Amino acid sequence: MKSALLKRGLLAVSIPLLAAVMLYSCKKDQSSSNEPIPPNQQKVSLFLSDDPGLFDKVLLDIRKVEVLVDTCGKADNDSWNDRDRCWWDEDHDHDRQGRDSCQVWDSLSIHPGVYDLLTLRNGADTLLAGGLVKKGIMKQIRITIGSNNSLVKSGVTYPVASVSGQSKIIVRIRHNEWDEVSTDNLQLWLDFDVQRSIIRTWNGKFILTPYINVFTILKMGSLSGSVTPWDAYPVVSVYNSNKDTLYALPWRSGQFKVRGLKTGTWNVFVNTSNGYKDTTITNVTIERGKDTKLGDIKLHK
Repeated sequence: MKSALLKRGLLAVSIPLLAAVMLYSCKKDQSSSNEPIPPNQQKVSLFLSDDPGLFDKVLLDIRKVEVLVDTCGKADNDSWNDRDRCWWDEDHDHDRQGRDSCQVWDSLSIHPGVYDLLTLRNGADTLLAGGLVKKGIMKQIRITIGSNNSLVKSGVTYPVASVSGQSKIIVRIRHNEWDEVSTDNLQLWLDFDVQRSIIRTWNGKFILTPYINVFTILKMGSLSGSVTPWDAYPVVSVYNSNKDTLYALPWRSGQFKVRGLKTGTWNVFVNTSNGYKDTTITNVTIERGKDTKLGDIKLHK
C-alpha cells in the first residue's frame, strides 16, 4: 500500500484553510425546503467535494451546470463501469437532445466563479448548483468550465488546460444513485478526484482530464478520526478488497474524514514521513448513513 509518490510529495503540500467564502459562494435555489414542489418538476441539489491531490491549490473555473432529464422516465442500462462515468464532450455524441424528444437539458442555479478544490476535503463541501428541473430520470450532468483554471505547487502557479481546448465535462449518473430527501427532492455529491484529474505532461505543463466520482450521504457511509502528530505529514488511504481506494490529507489539527464509502469492511493505511512508522488498521466496518469514528491515531518513531 505504500505510495512513494504520495510520500515524496507530502512536504510540498501546504494545507489551505477552509475558506468561508467557498462554503457560501453558491447561490441558493429559489425554493425553500418547506415550499411544495410544483407538478411535473423535481428539486435537485448538487454538492461539490474533493478527493485531494499533492498540490497547494487547484483552482477550477466553473461557469454553468446542467442536467439531462428524460421526461418520459426511461431508464438506461446501468451496467457501465464507473471508469466510463466522465468525459470531455468533444463531439457532442452524447448530447442526445434533439434526437430524442423526451430528453431535455435543464440548467441549475449556480454562482459562477473559481473554486479551490483543495478546500473541499475532510468532509467539507459546497452547494455547487441547485433548483427545480423538469420531472423525470436524470441521465447526465454537464459542467461548463471557463478558461481561468490553474494550480499552485510548491508556491508556483501553473495554468491548467483542458484536452484540445474542450470546455464541457459530462458526468454520467445512474437513476438510483441519488439521495431522496423527500418525494421529488434529490441530492448528490460530486467528488472531484484531483490526483487522477491533473496530468503533468513531458514538457512540464498540466492537463485537466476530469475524473469525477459521485456519492450520497444517506445510502453510503463515512470514516473519520485524527492523526497526530502533525510533523509526520500523514496521508490516509482507505481501501477494500475490491481495490476501491480513497485518500485524505488531514488538517493541521490532525482531523480527517473520508466520505462516499460503500457499506462493508475497509482497511485504513496511514503513510508517514519524517521518521514516523506507518500504521495500518484493518477490518473497519462501514454502515449505511453512518460515520465510523476511529478516534485519535497516535504515530510513533
